[in-house]
Amino acid sequence: MYEGSTLMSSPSAPTSPDPGSTPPAPPVPLAALLARRDLGLRLLTGSGDVPLHWVHTSEMADPYPYLLGGELLMTAGVQLTDPAHYVERVVEAGAAALGFGVTPVYDTVPAELVEACARRGLPLVEVPPRTPFTAVARALWRLMAEARLQELRRVTEAQQSLAAAAARPAPVPAVLGALASRLAGRAVLFGADGTESTAAGREVPPEAARALRELTGVLGPHPGGAPAKGPASASGDGGGWRLAAYALGGGDGLTLGVATERRDPGDHTIAGVAVVLLSLLTAPHRGADVTVRDGALVRLLLGAAPEDVAAALGPGPWTVVHARGGDGTPFAATALAAALGTPLMDAGTGTGMRTATGTPPDTGTGATDAEGAPGGTPAAAPSPVRLLLPASAPLTAQPGWTLGAAAPAHARDLPAADAEAARALRRAEASRTPLARHRPAGFAGLVDPAEAAAYARALLAPLAEPLTETLRVWLSLHGSWDRTAAALDVHRNTVRQRITRCTALLDRDLDDPDVRMELWFALRLG
Repeated sequence: MYEGSTLMSSPSAPTSPDPGSTPPAPPVPLAALLARRDLGLRLLTGSGDVPLHWVHTSEMADPYPYLLGGELLMTAGVQLTDPAHYVERVVEAGAAALGFGVTPVYDTVPAELVEACARRGLPLVEVPPRTPFTAVARALWRLMAEARLQELRRVTEAQQSLAAAAARPAPVPAVLGALASRLAGRAVLFGADGTESTAAGREVPPEAARALRELTGVLGPHPGGAPAKGPASASGDGGGWRLAAYALGGGDGLTLGVATERRDPGDHTIAGVAVVLLSLLTAPHRGADVTVRDGALVRLLLGAAPEDVAAALGPGPWTVVHARGGDGTPFAATALAAALGTPLMDAGTGTGMRTATGTPPDTGTGATDAEGAPGGTPAAAPSPVRLLLPASAPLTAQPGWTLGAAAPAHARDLPAADAEAARALRRAEASRTPLARHRPAGFAGLVDPAEAAAYARALLAPLAEPLTETLRVWLSLHGSWDRTAAALDVHRNTVRQRITRCTALLDRDLDDPDVRMELWFALRLG
């Protein structure tokens, strides 16, 4: 039933990864784990509504120093001598629930332990002999992965709804209405003096409305989206409702207040998308041409064909920039856009400028196997923030961000520039430089493009994706396995296998510098 390393060689062995090194995932209620019939878990006392953030196995007499809070603590009771004191320490550490495995130490869950858990309100779960602790941990991580996927779907659908609202004739009330509908609550736009400007959604109790107005008072003015005298957002409770306030980035002191009966995973991200849209829609002192241009950019970032918006956007030239960093929120993205002197941005939440084929461009990232970490930890690389700057605007490295910039391009060529920026960002991340720019063709520009493309297609014909892209990145990073793996977000052994396959299919020696040079030109010109 139990692994030897848990009971013998390691008295306290965590079965969850370090939370600081993994992407956040929504907690899963204990009831969802109990519903797994294959595990055979049985709730002896307490509520199944408690949220579980991870699983931890420990056979220490006092597990307090090894708990982070919010976990399902698993034990077989190897050193259980005083159940009441044990439960006291577990509750003090903030554990969400206790799982007790029967056999090999105990045949049944000790009655003293059941009584102690009942007194302290700690949920106690009986783990049958046939169920290893690792199976419980794996089941929880899979449930968390499913919850994360549902959250991403919910955010994507909300994002599309907010984007459609922003394109309506009265965009501000429409965005507030879409936000209130998606969060099943109330959304309010407050003026700089704290008065309610526009509102939508459900009515809230007077005490909740008053608390929401007071909450917006803690936010300072945020010109251009950058924090000034106060925080960019704040949260609290009032009248039995969950409250949140966000400073808009227009520089005129407007704030967004949101009131919901509960706070679900993804709510903050959905509100952040609304903040970005409302900041663009309410920015003061905007000329008609600027308003038209920003509206065109919003349509472009949401997937409109460049030729449909080129007239309103202006011929350019423009510089497309891909950025990754910050704290992963749209607020950080707004501050980045302000620092670079443009309100034109996409906060990297799944939509974006289409490529020539009509699909979102490849950013070089991919979801990690849901079981790639112990117990199947869900992981995914964050999408980049994408910005559009006038080509004449200065572009410099920004603290906390990694930037990839395309060559200046006119509106009709923005899809190609978007792909250039994505490749530049991958190169910047692989080389650990804060800013990488698209590099011109150089000597390759001296070759006839049509003739070079024909030769390149013939040379690379044996390869298909992902081999072609792997070879491209590997050559660009001078054959470094580790840096290529980091750029492609795969394991280094996967890179080795793909390059070995390329060698076999091309029937060429990739250690030969002449071969590498020829293949590099082919990949660039094909």
